[in-house]
Amino acid sequence: MSDIQWVELIVFALLFVVVTVLGFVASRWKAGGSLDHLDEWGLGGRKFGSWITWFLLGGDLYTAYTFVAVPALVFSAGALGLYALPYTIVVYPIVLLPALRMWSVSRSRGYVTPADFVRGRFGSPTLALLIAITGIVATMPYIALQLVGLEAVLRTMGINGSGIVGHLPLLVAFVILALYTYQSGLRAPALIAFVKDILIYIVIIVAVIYLPSKLGGWDHIFSTANETLAKPSPATGKPAGSILLTSSNQLQYATLALGSALALFLYPHSLTSVLASRGRNVIKRNMVALPAYSFVLGLLALLGYVAISAGVKPLKNAATGKPDGNTIVPLLFDSQFTNWFAGIAFAAIGIGALVPAAIMSIAAANLWTRNIYKEYIRKDATPKQEAKQAKLASLVVKLGAVLVIILIDPQFSIDLQLIGGVLILQTLPAVAIALYTRWFHKAGLIAGWIVGMGWGLIMLYGIPNPANGKLHFGGSALAMGNLSIFGWHPFSGTGLAAVQIYPGFVALIANIVVAAVVSVIARALKWSPGNDETAPEDYHADEHDKDLRPIGAH
Repeated sequence: MSDIQWVELIVFALLFVVVTVLGFVASRWKAGGSLDHLDEWGLGGRKFGSWITWFLLGGDLYTAYTFVAVPALVFSAGALGLYALPYTIVVYPIVLLPALRMWSVSRSRGYVTPADFVRGRFGSPTLALLIAITGIVATMPYIALQLVGLEAVLRTMGINGSGIVGHLPLLVAFVILALYTYQSGLRAPALIAFVKDILIYIVIIVAVIYLPSKLGGWDHIFSTANETLAKPSPATGKPAGSILLTSSNQLQYATLALGSALALFLYPHSLTSVLASRGRNVIKRNMVALPAYSFVLGLLALLGYVAISAGVKPLKNAATGKPDGNTIVPLLFDSQFTNWFAGIAFAAIGIGALVPAAIMSIAAANLWTRNIYKEYIRKDATPKQEAKQAKLASLVVKLGAVLVIILIDPQFSIDLQLIGGVLILQTLPAVAIALYTRWFHKAGLIAGWIVGMGWGLIMLYGIPNPANGKLHFGGSALAMGNLSIFGWHPFSGTGLAAVQIYPGFVALIANIVVAAVVSVIARALKWSPGNDETAPEDYHADEHDKDLRPIGAH
């Protein structure tokens, strides 16, 4: 108890109480119909305007784990960690038109999830089920990673321990989160996101102005970081990283950035925030304004170099005894800020865990309710029964995420998230490409999904990490010399053998190729394509379009 930073903890607790109150009050904020309806509970009544959507999407996409993991990666690997910056810039022009089309058809047909769209587009419950399962599986470790960020803050404030007792503060935080999410639905994280984002902006702006002036300026920070990263790692004997990209990791950087950009809005929680918007113009404004968060992310990433210059040493994981890179930013704030401002910074990160965790659990619950429970268990479920099922499912999802942190090495949840990113990318043909063409046959999309998933997992399984002794799932960098196609290594022995690439991108290409080949075969054999419930006007309706039909169950 003597190690607890009481001033920081008190400030953190006070701000946590504020957002808890907001979470419960949110049930009456912008209230429309009863929360016993999935549209109201899971999508906030589909009536969030530009400002609310901007904060909601910002809170949804820029998570607590982003705030601790990106600078931690820069701290350990250098320039490679900055891939998050271009990917969060290019993502918005890429998803602008698909997001508008998805909003239009979902608003017209009453779709709540991306699997709803797939079900209606291809008339295939099986394909919709695969998309739903992929979304849930990819989202679960993402929620767990929010706990990793929150726990890094708690450990920095001196709250350590293992087992259920050691994780008690974490349990209390997520019980409270579960209660106000159960009561208020999507309105809770939407309202709390205002507080979270304001705190984040204040902390980062202060940090990038105050810390460099304290540590000798940016020139000294970059010089120190370059020298430190150039030193050979004891585990590998090679430099840990560089402040510039090298010839071997440039392709990895580019494909990781592009692959991450393509995957971001395929995650159910991202689409949930889009579908909660009240109109197409709201989405257009947000695609223009959201890069403001990328500016903050760029500043935040540089804190990895600042931490090197400040001599920050990560805390050790209580279970494994190895350094925990997720504690880098909290330790930097703890050592360089006054206690009261460090408390504010910790609250910003902690609240930054609650907002996306709430949205993710709601999105996963929507998938379970609409595409598994109603499709396969209770086809005649009423709107009230759907809402009840979603509320209960959101509790189960949060409990599962907490158990991952308590019972499993947190590093494993990071590995799961790496897998999740590769998996969700394999839904792109059925969800995103299908918005523009129905040329792909449902059988082709299912075959492509199977190949993309299988090969993606095989590639990830074969990636070692000598730095931490992991033989499998050791990272997201695949040496092209190790790329195998049925035992054939096309790049082995060539100049590209040492060049690294993102395996999710490779798996996606295989997915699309297989989907196309099987679609050609299916059409040649005149297999039934399924029934398309969507109509052309569903994709072009404007919020003022009188042809926009009322929301109805598909």
